Amino acid sequence: MTLLSVHQIQKTFQSHGGHLAVDKVSFSVEEGACFGLVGESGCGKSTTAAIISSLLAPDSGTVTFLGRSQSKRLKPWGCEMQMIFQNSQSSFDPRDTVIQAVTQGARAYHLYGKNELKERAMDLFSYVGLKESYAQRKVRSLSGGECQRAAIARALMVEPKLLICDEATSALDVLVQAQLMELLMRLKQEKKMAMVFITHDIPLAGAICDELAVMHQGRIVERGKTRDVLDHPKTEPAKALLSAVLTLA
Repeated sequence: MTLLSVHQIQKTFQSHGGHLAVDKVSFSVEEGACFGLVGESGCGKSTTAAIISSLLAPDSGTVTFLGRSQSKRLKPWGCEMQMIFQNSQSSFDPRDTVIQAVTQGARAYHLYGKNELKERAMDLFSYVGLKESYAQRKVRSLSGGECQRAAIARALMVEPKLLICDEATSALDVLVQAQLMELLMRLKQEKKMAMVFITHDIPLAGAICDELAVMHQGRIVERGKTRDVLDHPKTEPAKALLSAVLTLA
């Protein structure tokens, strides 16, 4: 079953001298699959994520999610689609306790009663690797990795169909990054969570993604099964991107 279909979306930022950030991008994500969007910084990945998640309206093209379509008019997708940002700390109110932050969406949508809400939150604390004793701590006291775990728990509280990870591990040190990747792999395998995984880190994408698309100057220049794209790139931008990874390694 196709959860998400992106068709020919385009976005130009007039405030940046008419910069064409996303140029006729199309792809789809199947139920339970992880779709990777990779490319150098500034290639349009995060703008694409913002359009998919309804944070930004495209100039043209459509996004269809669970059979519902929207184009220029922004309508929140609700519980079914959740996003993990690169800097999750900025997506929380620093005055909130961790349990307030994690249950924010579930409370807004009135998904659980008071006792069930707390029980569900504690279960997710354990699942994402947060200590129960953190529940009454302020969000501002969390480290970057802990904040990302809290962001994942907040997303899971509303039982989404699709999780968008926009550079969700790039600001973390290598050890914490590996721990969060293990958590995301568990989500994919145990909960059959569909994901759009956006990153400039090719090895990370290779570890989790079923299908991969390479973006360059706002366009998808190559797309296919992850191993096919990584092992046999066909376009020059994809070859250059993978060559840079191999050189650094």
